[in-house]
Amino acid sequence: MHPVIFRLVYATCKALRESQRLLSLNFTIKTMNSRIISIFSLLALPVVALCQNGAVQNASIPKDAPVNVKMTDFKKKPLNNEIVVFKSQANNKEYEGLTDSTGKFSTRLPAGDTYEIYVLGFKDSTAYNVLKIPALAGNAYYKNPFDVIIEHQAAKSFVLNDCNFETGKATLQPESYAVIDELVAYMQRKDDEKIELGGHTDNVGNAKANKILSEARANTVRDYLISKGIEAERVFAKGYGMTVPIASNKTAAGRAQNRRTEVKIL
Repeated sequence: MHPVIFRLVYATCKALRESQRLLSLNFTIKTMNSRIISIFSLLALPVVALCQNGAVQNASIPKDAPVNVKMTDFKKKPLNNEIVVFKSQANNKEYEGLTDSTGKFSTRLPAGDTYEIYVLGFKDSTAYNVLKIPALAGNAYYKNPFDVIIEHQAAKSFVLNDCNFETGKATLQPESYAVIDELVAYMQRKDDEKIELGGHTDNVGNAKANKILSEARANTVRDYLISKGIEAERVFAKGYGMTVPIASNKTAAGRAQNRRTEVKIL
């Protein structure tokens, strides 16, 4: 064989043997990698299983309780537009609801607490009862609502404390508007109510003059309510003068109590 041809054949055979060795090595590496990956997967399985077996918080389970409220007077007549307050004994947080035309509303309250129940009036509240909602363990939750039935008779009259006038005049003092604005808010909420504003004086001065003054003062408050959007046909003004005292006119403190504007629910 010619020397050049021999060297060419030898080089070719050597190259083929090297390719076969590399292919074999590559296969071995791939096989080892596959085994390593398989082993890693097997080692990881307990970890995944452990994670899955841990406690899981179910966000769909409610942590509060449904509460249905029904409010009537003592003759079972539904009371609408009444505010009921649930006050937490744990943190003093308050939750409010407003009764509808049927005297009802529904709300939700956090479980594991006791709530004091109040009915809001004008600048005051009436304690009614308490509602205890026990805490539940695990995935338990309250499906059925707690029923709160309230029988209530709201006050038929109240005094506008801090509603003061200039001496001998029907001009309101500046600090008086705060309490009258609260009366505006009350009338807006109780939009089916009509009221009488009664003006009263002490016994100092002429009875006839006091009657005129008391009526003028009542009309001043009425005019303010109307200016704030309260319908005129819902508000009446009347002057009583010194005829209906609520305290003795023999003392300064008593006379101060007798000088008042009183609201009567009609």
